[in-house]
Amino acid sequence: MFDGQAPLDERARAYDRMAKALDWLGETWPDWPDLQAAAAAMGLSPHHFQREFTRWAGISPKQYQGALAHGAAGDLLRSGASLLDAALETGLSGPGRLHDLFIAHEGLTPGEAKAGGKGADLVLGRAPTPFGPGAWLLGPRGLVALGFIDEDAPARTGFVHQGRGEADAFADLASRYPGAVIRRNDDEAERFASRVFEAGEPLPVCLYGTPFRRQVWRALLDIPAGETRTYGALAHAVAAPKAARAVGAAVGANPVSWFIPCHRALAADGRLHNYHWGVGRKRAMLVYERAHRA
Repeated sequence: MFDGQAPLDERARAYDRMAKALDWLGETWPDWPDLQAAAAAMGLSPHHFQREFTRWAGISPKQYQGALAHGAAGDLLRSGASLLDAALETGLSGPGRLHDLFIAHEGLTPGEAKAGGKGADLVLGRAPTPFGPGAWLLGPRGLVALGFIDEDAPARTGFVHQGRGEADAFADLASRYPGAVIRRNDDEAERFASRVFEAGEPLPVCLYGTPFRRQVWRALLDIPAGETRTYGALAHAVAAPKAARAVGAAVGANPVSWFIPCHRALAADGRLHNYHWGVGRKRAMLVYERAHRA
C-alpha cells in the first residue's frame, strides 16, 4: 500500500473523523496549533490522533500543516509577494509527497462508448476507499463508475447533491446504465479496490459516454493533483470557450469519482458547490491531494 498507510478498510472507517480534522486544520493552520490542540478538537488523545491521521493521510498533522503553508506561499508568490513576505505570512515548511493513481487506458471502442453500456455485463459492489465506503461498478475491462456511501444518510426518493446511503448510491450508479445487466459482487469490488488503492496498480477504466463528455473527462485528468480549474478554463481546454455550461454538465456526469477528478472543477467564483457526492467529500479530496502534492 502507499506511504505506509493503514489498510484500506481502516481508512474508510476513519474517513468521517479525518474529514473533520482536515476542515479544522484547514481553518486553523495559520496559527500553527500544536498536536495537543488538534487532538482535543477531535476528542482524541494526542497519540491516538497522530496515529489515526498519519495512517489515513500518509503524512503527519504537522506535515499537513506544512503542505498547506507551502500551497499558500505559492499563491502569494504567484500574486507578486516577495519570498520574505511569503515566508513570514505562512511559516513555510516542506510539502508532502504526491501519490496519485493514473488511468491506464479507456478499454472501449468508440462504438461501445457511445452505446451507454447497453447490453454490457457489469458488477456492482461495496468496497472501501480513503473517502469512506465506495460503490464500485465494474465491467470486464475496467472501472465503469465509482460513487460513495454515507452510513448515516437516510434512504430517499429523488437524489440530492449530498450524502447517500448504500441503497441510494447503488441505485444512482445503476440508473446511469439502464440497458446493462448488473449483478452484485462485493468480493470482486474489494479485490479491485485493493489493487488500485493498496497495490498501486494502473487503473483501467471503461468510459461510456458521448465523445464531448469523454473529451471533458480527459481534460479533468490534465489538472494537476491539488489544483483546481474553473468550468470556463475547462471549456477553453477542450476548445469550446463558449460552452462552459455544457462543460459543467459533462463534469457533473463524470461517472468515475476521484480517479477522474471532477472534484478539481470549481465555479467561476471559486466556490465548492454541487459535488454529486457531497461538498464535504469534495473538500476532503482537495485537501488530501494538496497534502500529498510534491
